[in-house]
Amino acid sequence: MTSPTGSTPAEAQDFLDAHPEIEAFDIVLTDANGIGRGKIIRRHELTGLYESGRHLPISILGLDITGEDVHETGLIWDSGDGDLRAWPLPGTLVPLYGTNPARGQVLMTMHHLDGKPMLSDPRHALARQVERLAAKGLHPAGAFELEFFLLSNERDAEGRAQPARAVLDGRRSAKTEVYSVDHLHGMEPLFSDIYAVAKAQDIPAETVISEYAPGQYELTLNYRKALLRAADDLVMLKRIVRMQARRHGVTACFMAKPIEAYAGSGMHLHVSMLDDAGRNIFSEKPGETWSPTLLNALGGLSRTMAESMLVFAPHANSWRRFVAQSYAPVAPTWGVNNRSVALRVPTGDVKARRIEHRPSGVDANPYLVAATVLAGIARGLEEKLDPGAETTGNGYEADTDTAMPADWRMAIEAAGASDFLKEALGPDLHRTFTAVKQAEYLRVARTISELDYHLYLHEV
Repeated sequence: MTSPTGSTPAEAQDFLDAHPEIEAFDIVLTDANGIGRGKIIRRHELTGLYESGRHLPISILGLDITGEDVHETGLIWDSGDGDLRAWPLPGTLVPLYGTNPARGQVLMTMHHLDGKPMLSDPRHALARQVERLAAKGLHPAGAFELEFFLLSNERDAEGRAQPARAVLDGRRSAKTEVYSVDHLHGMEPLFSDIYAVAKAQDIPAETVISEYAPGQYELTLNYRKALLRAADDLVMLKRIVRMQARRHGVTACFMAKPIEAYAGSGMHLHVSMLDDAGRNIFSEKPGETWSPTLLNALGGLSRTMAESMLVFAPHANSWRRFVAQSYAPVAPTWGVNNRSVALRVPTGDVKARRIEHRPSGVDANPYLVAATVLAGIARGLEEKLDPGAETTGNGYEADTDTAMPADWRMAIEAAGASDFLKEALGPDLHRTFTAVKQAEYLRVARTISELDYHLYLHEV
């Protein structure tokens, strides 16, 4: 049958002709937690993948963070765990770098056997929101920022994660070293390989900085006119960073808060909106302070933020990132050129006017984040929502009328009851995602941790 994604056997054959050295391929499907699941296939299987897709079990989209089945998703025994068909995404067939033997990679999406989208696949949720806006003559563009830690493969004497030694000379720093260029030089061999792979995969990786914690870094991505491709970029870049870090003997960590004493890692999404003529509708006109469409978009995002926080902070560890004065927002505030708010309007050329959405941790699924952000913007534009007064100065001291979830459990409850989130993700994915999160919450809640013993073993 014809691929519902638009991929063609000619793409596969052209790639094989251009890369005779590649012997195998990672085929990668992204689940609700953002985890890449799939198979490694041999070179001779690639053309068949593009001709007929690849059967994968439906349960692959109903797994928790550990890979265990979550029966409440309805994706396991309700359907007898039957096979569906995954298809390649055009433009994502790329070489890996430094593998021996040489391997390639291609991203996949799940479809029913008749070719219809399998709606528990997170990428389809984003595609649906993009299509919804396109029907109104609007086209979202954007890019993600990737913050992460490079950690040692060994814990310290107390069992805690510690920053990695520089791969260049083995030097270890316990300083914050934010924006230190010299500090970056110690990881130069690793970042050089990351840039080389990104170039080979057509991933527009740009600036790298030393971030606001020992061992923390940020990589930025260039803007894409198609937000679907921007989310693909982030998925692929995380795989590049993780693989190359491992090859250099360190661990790339995408936990939101791996070290308790320091700032966590975010995944900020910059988004603008173009009309059919390519004009940015967020750009203000001469004489305007701010475009009404920009304000309405901010209004939609702020009004829907509380019930959407499970998407932006999906794990128990995610909630440890939200600390005042830590560059992680704690309220649905907006402001201009202000990094203490949740919705930042960067300064710069009016034609490039955009919203920087800051609540998401790097542990969030970029497809779900982008789908939810677009749905919030659409809600604001449709209902002409007012974002309220701009927050100036310290956003951590701002008063807001919106009650945000205080913790993971409250976020799970808010997401489960949210009609907005059900529309943003689609009913099928909403059920899948909230069921997975509830199962993970129960796993954490019943686990006896080392902290329990430390606090209570000899005291109660």
